[in-house]
Amino acid sequence: MQYDFDTILDRKHTNSEKWDVKAGELPMTTADMDFKTAPEIMTAMKKKIDQGAFGYEYPTPEYFQAVAEWYAKEHHAAAETDWMRFATGVIPAITASVHHFSHEGDNVLLMEPVYNTFYNSIINSGRHVIASQQLYDHDQHTYHVDWYDLEDKLADPLTTLMILCNPHNPTGYVWTKDELTHILSLAKRHGVIVISDEIHGDLVLEGPDYTPAFSLPTEITSNLIALVSTSKTFNLAALHSATGIVPNPILRERFNRAINKYEVAEPNLLAIPGAIAAYQQGGEWLHQLKQYVLANKHYIADFIKQNLPEMHLVPGTATYLLWIDTSEITADSQQLAEFIRQDSGLIINPGTYYHGNGAGFIRINIAYPRKQIEDAMQRLLKSVKDFEK
Repeated sequence: MQYDFDTILDRKHTNSEKWDVKAGELPMTTADMDFKTAPEIMTAMKKKIDQGAFGYEYPTPEYFQAVAEWYAKEHHAAAETDWMRFATGVIPAITASVHHFSHEGDNVLLMEPVYNTFYNSIINSGRHVIASQQLYDHDQHTYHVDWYDLEDKLADPLTTLMILCNPHNPTGYVWTKDELTHILSLAKRHGVIVISDEIHGDLVLEGPDYTPAFSLPTEITSNLIALVSTSKTFNLAALHSATGIVPNPILRERFNRAINKYEVAEPNLLAIPGAIAAYQQGGEWLHQLKQYVLANKHYIADFIKQNLPEMHLVPGTATYLLWIDTSEITADSQQLAEFIRQDSGLIINPGTYYHGNGAGFIRINIAYPRKQIEDAMQRLLKSVKDFEK
């Protein structure tokens, strides 16, 4: 069947965090999609609600089997079901792990610019952020790992954890198998546990697929906790479900203690049936979604090239988030984002949220019906021209 991604949803007054905005504003910020999820998923959740009894839930063997079969089919990656543990979200699992696997005052390594909520998990736990800056090529608008700096930070005796974003948010970069292998090898050499957030792994829009970190050879995954979810893939963030995949049995038991100690291991009413339906029946919906979002990306790329040549898209191939270099317009993307909102009502994320060299960038969510994308580009054009005046 052909799925509908063109209908504009009215999400105001629906308790949507992203759409809690003023009349006339268009938020292209928080990473959820303005599309209805797959109807097969809604059918499964309605069936669950129709049962009428809403007691305590547990993750079933069918759930873990659905995860394993999805990764085998979609990514040609093998994960044993006994490697898996249910958690109530990627970030809750990360926060529990930061608490459990490190001590106050320890360093947790990030590769900046990077997803801003990681900082909350680290700082609110009394740990220190230590950052390895990705090297930016201003001519090619691409990032590269500073391998010498990364190993230097990993070798710091106070560095006990590293949070990796695979694929990377906000740049949309898909790490190669060789790069992931090198990162995990360096971390293992220096006794650092790697928590790999793979929430965007199903959203590679073009080019080579992402490599699930858990699929790498076991000799370099003994220090790995990989976290996957239907959240971004199927627009199910409010279901609060994720899966920790931990190949090392000793580390797996420690991870199991972490998520149970901090009470982030018990599913809610719809988490299990929603996720099973997504993994078992959502493949075709996802494939059509990715083609739609890729077309949005191409539309925006062409629009910017023709109308805003002073802006440059960083050529990431994953996620529905665009990372755009605005350094030729201003070195202060926070000021630019505030001006755009006041000028045209378009709301975007300033790159300063993501640290590193983010002050010269903005991030835009493009998982919207095409008419809203067209509207957003007209607002962006007006505001940038007004800002430049």
